[in-house]
Amino acid sequence: MLSGVQLSLRIGPVPIAAPREVTDALISVKVMDGSGGTQSGFEMVFELPLRSPLRTLFLLTGGTGSLPLMRVVLIVTMSGIAQSIVDGVVTNVETQPGEGGVSRLVVKGKDLSALMDIIEIPGLPFPAMPPSARVLLILAKYAVLGVIPMVIPSLADIPPLPIQQIPAQRGSDYAYVKKLAERVGYVFYLEPGSPGTSKAYWGPEIRVGAPQPALTTSMDAQTNVEQLSFNFDKEKKKLPIVFFQEAVSKAPIPVPIPDVTPLNPPLGVVPPLPPTIVKLDDTAHMSAPDALMAGLAYAGQNSDSVFGTGKLDVARYGRLLKSRRLVGVRGAGLPFNGLYYVKSVTHEIERGSYKQSFSLARNALISTFPTVPT
Repeated sequence: MLSGVQLSLRIGPVPIAAPREVTDALISVKVMDGSGGTQSGFEMVFELPLRSPLRTLFLLTGGTGSLPLMRVVLIVTMSGIAQSIVDGVVTNVETQPGEGGVSRLVVKGKDLSALMDIIEIPGLPFPAMPPSARVLLILAKYAVLGVIPMVIPSLADIPPLPIQQIPAQRGSDYAYVKKLAERVGYVFYLEPGSPGTSKAYWGPEIRVGAPQPALTTSMDAQTNVEQLSFNFDKEKKKLPIVFFQEAVSKAPIPVPIPDVTPLNPPLGVVPPLPPTIVKLDDTAHMSAPDALMAGLAYAGQNSDSVFGTGKLDVARYGRLLKSRRLVGVRGAGLPFNGLYYVKSVTHEIERGSYKQSFSLARNALISTFPTVPT
């Protein structure tokens, strides 16, 4: 690893420090960390000599399946601060041919939400329980793995009357929790916390808070990214129109739903005009709270029009760039400078090298902030 940066590996049904033979054989690590659209995952590549103990690891996790759970925790220590970049389980192990009798072992996995996809309990009833209570009850089963729920009730978090409806689970725990989140415009993801714990977040996408130090391009010695490019796509932004029924005449009343909320403020001042208008006809048969949440969900999922991608060297940036947070951009020109939401980050770690690829998004051109923190 780089000077001042240390990677630690913990493995096992109960994660413990990996033997030195295992860490010495580690060639590269790749960790994909998104913002809730997909599960986070990882890939580790090991050298596999003929008498390596990693062959036993292969038999236990991928060959015979004699261990029901092989957990992996990767911890990066930088400037004396330890940060977990993934806490997950092994889902696939394979060997690849090499040269000189040294093959390679490729270990792939996902975060702990992969365990939520294993068992399905179809038809499990949730009488008189609003969506947030159902999510909390489902997540309680994973507390033994260090999963700490953070559930924020929505505006339509109303318990149904049992004489009218008893909600029932359809699909796996993960699929059902994701479905409940999408209905109200929420996101669901697991974020590694202190080693051995993960935060299970079910709530709105939050685009406020202290931004991370700026990504700087085209500024000579101050440049701290290797690549950074932007794309403005006005067709990505869509304005939903929901319909509310007038109580007496039952006539549908169209109401446009903006994508700006207290937790998703405008990060740019020039949005694409006119955005694509989408009529949500099904909302005419919903209750007012449900129709409003359907409109807010659609608006939130289709609010961005400015997108950025890039790559940085952690040593030059001076810290880890984290997804699901704000970050500043400098040197990209007036239309693209300012604050962005980090949609995803991919860690690419090798001996002597630590780089991150990232994707950014915001809802308009020209920043609402004249300066960004460096």
